[in-house]
Amino acid sequence: MNKSLLRIGLLAGVACAPSVLWGQLPRPVPVPKIAVTTYHYDNFRTGWNSHELLLNPTLKGPGPQVLEFGLLRRVTLDDTVYAQPLVVPDVAIAGGKHDVVYVVTENNTVYAIDANSGEILLTHNLGPAVPRDLEYCANNGPRVGIESTPVIDLAHNALYLISYTTVPLLGWPIYLLHAIDLTTLKDQGGSPVVVSATHKLTDGSTFSFNAADHRQRAALLFEDGNIYAAFSSWCDRTPARGWLLGWRASDLQALAANFLTNTTPVSASNKLSTIWMSGYGVAAVAGHLYFTTGNSPDPTGTSRDDTYSAPHNLSEGVVKVSAGLLHLLDFFTPSDVDALNNHDVDLGSGGVLLLPDQPGSVPRMAVTAGKDGRMFLLNRDDMGGFSLTNNHVLGSYPIGSCWCGQSYYLNNVVSSGGHQIGVWQINTSPSLSLTQIHSSSDLGQWRDDSGFFTAVSSNGSNDVIIWAVSRHFSFDVGTPPPTLFAFQPVSGNPQLQQLFMSTAGNWDVPHSSGDGANSNIAPVVANGHVYVASYKELDIFGLGTPIIIHPAAPPVAPPLKPQPAGGPVSIFGTITKLEGLWFTLKTEAGEVQVNAETAITNGLSPALVAGQQVSVYGNTDAQGVLHAEAIKHGLTPKKP
Repeated sequence: MNKSLLRIGLLAGVACAPSVLWGQLPRPVPVPKIAVTTYHYDNFRTGWNSHELLLNPTLKGPGPQVLEFGLLRRVTLDDTVYAQPLVVPDVAIAGGKHDVVYVVTENNTVYAIDANSGEILLTHNLGPAVPRDLEYCANNGPRVGIESTPVIDLAHNALYLISYTTVPLLGWPIYLLHAIDLTTLKDQGGSPVVVSATHKLTDGSTFSFNAADHRQRAALLFEDGNIYAAFSSWCDRTPARGWLLGWRASDLQALAANFLTNTTPVSASNKLSTIWMSGYGVAAVAGHLYFTTGNSPDPTGTSRDDTYSAPHNLSEGVVKVSAGLLHLLDFFTPSDVDALNNHDVDLGSGGVLLLPDQPGSVPRMAVTAGKDGRMFLLNRDDMGGFSLTNNHVLGSYPIGSCWCGQSYYLNNVVSSGGHQIGVWQINTSPSLSLTQIHSSSDLGQWRDDSGFFTAVSSNGSNDVIIWAVSRHFSFDVGTPPPTLFAFQPVSGNPQLQQLFMSTAGNWDVPHSSGDGANSNIAPVVANGHVYVASYKELDIFGLGTPIIIHPAAPPVAPPLKPQPAGGPVSIFGTITKLEGLWFTLKTEAGEVQVNAETAITNGLSPALVAGQQVSVYGNTDAQGVLHAEAIKHGLTPKKP
């Protein structure tokens, strides 16, 4: 399962073993090291490092010298990082042998950094990044370069990535697929190649890939000798569609086929159905690829005609295709697809987690969740298709709005929708289901959309730690920095025990106020360190003498500012009770009664269900009832 999380070499650190002979001094025990070569550790996207031998829930080092866990190094970078760092031990680079963490930025710069000392060993810039008009799409910084997580093939000593740059003299943007040598950071032979593709639509016309229309956000995939990349849109701007493209890793030759999620004619007003997943990677197993898709309504607001028509337009779905990209093998689309499309409540905001094979009648399963906060448990061999009346899935569970992706460890799913971590036990007998056994305190988000990313470390079945990065609401001034959390699941205790909390980097992305520039940071745990990449910074946490040691104090939410009767006011919270056009909104300061009639009547509300995290804009009356003018998932809605 974890073929992309590899145990390599010795001496990542030293642990003391009990003396064999009385009076003999302890001998250092070599600790095997791992390589993290792909997003979320493996192609199942479990997010689980089960070979972490140095970190345990005490967050202390071994031996008589007490080592505290905390921030050890801050490394300055040249631009924003959306991509997850990757780690390779014992690389012959810069005149020596180093454990290396590879980081890429929106300035099209590749960094090789010593994973222990934080020393920048090498850098290489791949050309000017593309400046983005923030009015055109504000959900990014002022430059877009390398945005997705690369993937490493150790056999070819190559880091595969996609850069976004401009054609010299002509000035139009292009995507380039690179095979970067791990030791020199230079392009290998035959690299780079321009990303291009065409696909025949249902009316016989040809649709061509245009780099100016498409965003490459989802992490790259290396599977069975091929590299795969998925493409989305710039803020729902048509004529973007969801592309899944592939190349042979050996020579970057494009595969004969590609996959397009929407093959309806060019004349159709709606296209989209793109693949973005908040940066999560396309998952793969046994020659099958899995991903989710976004919405396909007219983004101009002048029309809400839906164009969902599986199998030709696979919006709001989980899609399974063959590794050669020739065949659509299966899909799942929620029964309320029209509502999801009309209210921009993408299922495609979250990725697909593949579960390791389970005992029982349904051994192969998957989990996914999106903006509306439902986590679906799917049968990978029969994903459910589409029905107007029922979701033919194994189960549906409320976790909160999910710009996120789930993790897995030891027969448990870790959910990260809304503002809380949830741990769900997989049951295969007497019936298939997920049962929530742990939850965390409120991690908080204010500037980001709801949801966050997690990773899990353990030493086999011992020393389990759940790590998460969120932007905490207690920093609700300007652009709040990311926060690194660590939690321990204790058997029989429904509350996750918080072990650690610390600011981790920053997110002062220029012009990122309002509804722009979600951080979507995925932490990486490897060889006794935790890596968090952010805006112009890589933070390295571990055992040693920290720059800052933060106690494991629970987060404290600031009180909401009182609002006079009549408002206007914007309040964020969780829907706990829903009755017709009324609902109860649970906030950090208490409960608020909301009348949603105006927002629903004016089409300024998504489909509402209990358990969702929403922001409500409106006016309060003398009795304290909030009359909603606009309701939106996660983000604070602008005045309509």
